[in-house]
Amino acid sequence: MMRILVTNDDGITSVGLIELARAAKELGEVWVVAPAAQCSAMSQRISVFGEMILKHETDFPVEGVHAYSITGTPADCVKVALMNVMPEAPDVVFSGINNGYNVGIDIMYSGTIGAAKEALVRGIPAIAFSNTMNGAFEIIREKLVPIAKDLLTRPIGKYELWNVNFPGCTLKDYKGILEDRRPEGKSYYTTEFVPTENPDGTITLAVTGDPCLEAGEGSDTLAVVNNYISIGKVRSGVLEDGVFE
Repeated sequence: MMRILVTNDDGITSVGLIELARAAKELGEVWVVAPAAQCSAMSQRISVFGEMILKHETDFPVEGVHAYSITGTPADCVKVALMNVMPEAPDVVFSGINNGYNVGIDIMYSGTIGAAKEALVRGIPAIAFSNTMNGAFEIIREKLVPIAKDLLTRPIGKYELWNVNFPGCTLKDYKGILEDRRPEGKSYYTTEFVPTENPDGTITLAVTGDPCLEAGEGSDTLAVVNNYISIGKVRSGVLEDGVFE
């Protein structure tokens, strides 16, 4: 039976994580190791000082899943799963389902992608799954398992991971799957810092932004904003260069 490690960056209580664990159960034995708290935009950051708390989550809402949380980063979750939790290495790592698209330049910052890249460092194939922010799971519940089954049969480089983004629409408006999507050359969300001067002379910067609804042909962003599932590959440049061959 296939052993699947499920992790994310939104935390152990994330609805997307629970959905992914439930879907993964259709494919094999599932182990969940996820951050105890929200860890978005941490990329492949790891903990190098202090301590982390590992907790067996006995009340995880998907029956038959081995679930743990740690007070660390998404990449930490993969490392801890391999070194301290799972009796054997997983056959694949599923990361997500992220609350928000991982398209364009946002891929560089994503903790979801960071966890998947950490799997590649360990020689384990990985698939990252993302959804629109606070989106429904209608399409995911119908399409994720067949997509995962298909991708797991395909050849992929040791330095590559699959990146799957689901559109924020209903099944009625869903148009299909677009493959070989390249990352758009800009972020999906335009970030702005709105300043407010405080009496003590400091400045509070409120982080805000709006989604980008325009993108180039063949891009991941254009796919999802037009109600397609986007499938593409993300490469680890360090591994691709063959440093660890």
